[in-house]
Amino acid sequence: MSKIILGLAGEISSGKGTAAKYLIEKHGASSHRFSTMLRDILNRLYIEHSRENMQNLSTALRQNFGEDTLAKVILEDIKNDKNQIIAVDGVRRPEDIKYLAELPEFKLVFIKADIEKRYERIIKRGENPDEKNKTFEEFKKDNQGEADVKIKELESRADIIINNNGGLEELYKQIDEIVK
Repeated sequence: MSKIILGLAGEISSGKGTAAKYLIEKHGASSHRFSTMLRDILNRLYIEHSRENMQNLSTALRQNFGEDTLAKVILEDIKNDKNQIIAVDGVRRPEDIKYLAELPEFKLVFIKADIEKRYERIIKRGENPDEKNKTFEEFKKDNQGEADVKIKELESRADIIINNNGGLEELYKQIDEIVK
């Protein structure tokens, strides 16, 4: 089997992380997240991992070192990854796939879900400290943040689109089809 590199894009709480986790558990994939490098820096600075802090850090890095800075890090991580299946979780901007799109093994997967469904998921998961008590209005505002506005542009560039308004089994079935 040839190498498979899947870039997972989608709006907040659309199911990117769930898809990556399933790829790891069911298909033995490895995963690289854009947020990992941001969390590493925030850890070193002893700063909370809030959505706002990660967005501010991402903006600062891209403004000072180039829009494709994070893409370069992900590309290097993937080059060093010997796994057969690789998930790239959290693609947010066209610049994020600038180098990956040049790889013949790369496919951009856009995961879609309705905003109400995504809001339910973000409250339930509480991945970042500022998510557990978020109101629906705050969530809608988050979807207009600088990091999130460009996500919709990726849908038209996607090789594969997954509808994730259903349950986990439906999502898993679609992922299995992609890997197959």
